[in-house]
Amino acid sequence: MEKVSILHLITPAKNASPFDVNMAYDAGFDKIMPYTNVLINEVAALVQDAIFSRSPSGIKREGVFIGGRDIAVAMTMLEAAKKAMFPPFQVSLFADPSGAFTTAAAMIAKVELYLKTYSNTDLTGKKIAIFGATGPVGGCAAVIAAKQGAEVLLVAHKSLEDVKLKAESYNQRYGTSISFAEGAHDANKQAVLAQADVALCCAAAGVRVLNVLQISSSNTLKVIADVNAVAPTGAEGVEVNAEGIKIANTQVIGIGALAIGQLKYTTQHQLLKQMLAGDKPSYLEMMAAFAVAQSLVSVK
Repeated sequence: MEKVSILHLITPAKNASPFDVNMAYDAGFDKIMPYTNVLINEVAALVQDAIFSRSPSGIKREGVFIGGRDIAVAMTMLEAAKKAMFPPFQVSLFADPSGAFTTAAAMIAKVELYLKTYSNTDLTGKKIAIFGATGPVGGCAAVIAAKQGAEVLLVAHKSLEDVKLKAESYNQRYGTSISFAEGAHDANKQAVLAQADVALCCAAAGVRVLNVLQISSSNTLKVIADVNAVAPTGAEGVEVNAEGIKIANTQVIGIGALAIGQLKYTTQHQLLKQMLAGDKPSYLEMMAAFAVAQSLVSVK
């Protein structure tokens, strides 16, 4: 008799995400067990309890999902979980704190798609300005874009020092060359957009980051992607359901939150299903999410 499939959901947060629980059930897991308020030094013991309680054939029906809100903590937990295992006692691992890995992957895959569609080019060498740069989605998007050869700029809304520290931490951990700039005032934003090929709006819900005047004043801007689905949108003129639509009175292509969100949903679904497929364990994080998102939009 085949053993039930179990997803062990580990999070440093007070609560497990209902979104992730629903996604796991819909992807085919029979049981989901949440572990909350987990510290980094507790991950290895939890993972070993999970893998040693089943035979090597039984653990093929297990997986570990790592949530939370902090991408650095999630990656450290993922690394700790991987180090705690050894053949044949290995299960698939998937980190997606606050859905940031899959959301950022979907955003960058959509940007790449429309760069190719309208400009016959890709992310290589493109100047990408990220607004809302200290949040998890902005940070993940920065790393993914930089890994694809883009020149990434984190734009500060409040504290330039905070953004500088984020850029330095990403560069140290991921071997990227992400830079940063001031963006607290309209003049700062216009200066950034005057040299950007792509703008990503990753600020908090309901925060308007860019207006049409700033967008239309740029002669270089090609694509704007916005993950904010709460009015007002992060970029004026980019509606939540915009799917590669030119912003009024500009040549700039807009990608809205619902278009990104649908791809995010499908990407996460595919990654969760991947955990249950095959004999070899998968170790899934932001770059794995981007690879899936790319395949789903058929970027060649």
